[in-house]
Amino acid sequence: MKPLFAAIAALGLTSLSACVAPVGPVEVTRFHLPDTSALEQGSIVVEPAVGQQGNSLEFRSFAAAISRELSRIGYSRPAAGNNSSDQVAVLALERDMLRPARGDSPVSVGVGGNAGSYGSGVGIGIGLDLSGPPPEMIETRLSIVIRDRATGQTLWEGRARFSARSRSPLAQTQLGAAKMAEALFQDFPGRSGETILVK
Repeated sequence: MKPLFAAIAALGLTSLSACVAPVGPVEVTRFHLPDTSALEQGSIVVEPAVGQQGNSLEFRSFAAAISRELSRIGYSRPAAGNNSSDQVAVLALERDMLRPARGDSPVSVGVGGNAGSYGSGVGIGIGLDLSGPPPEMIETRLSIVIRDRATGQTLWEGRARFSARSRSPLAQTQLGAAKMAEALFQDFPGRSGETILVK
């Protein structure tokens, strides 16, 4: 009976490790002009890109997280009552539910044989995957374009992509927004054209 208990224990540990497995990193790509002297100074506001629902709770959560990061790197907010700013950060946001399909059968059969000085034998092993279908994932993609308000010139652009299990706390808007905003503005302005993975 000991082998059976060992197999059950191993299965339990496998399931447990799957539950607490860390989520993937944030994929970040940034672009900017060679001269970055205009960045990180003056006032800035976050505005929705064309087609975005700027009043939705989800959008406001990401806009607030982006605003905090912009303040951290040196930008200021317009004075109260002033509806304009030196620069504008245009935010575009997309979130999709991904339902991965199982790629193979949950049952596997293996056949093995051996031959030796004291005879030969054949063994058959059956493996059963009890982990169920792959978990649903939520993929979030956001894009920020920082422009000079007066000229409309694009000064910096950043894109971030992040996937988390739908039941993970980081799939929730508040936590996911903070994680993605922090990753996007890490070591701002970053190397132009380089894609990095931020844990």
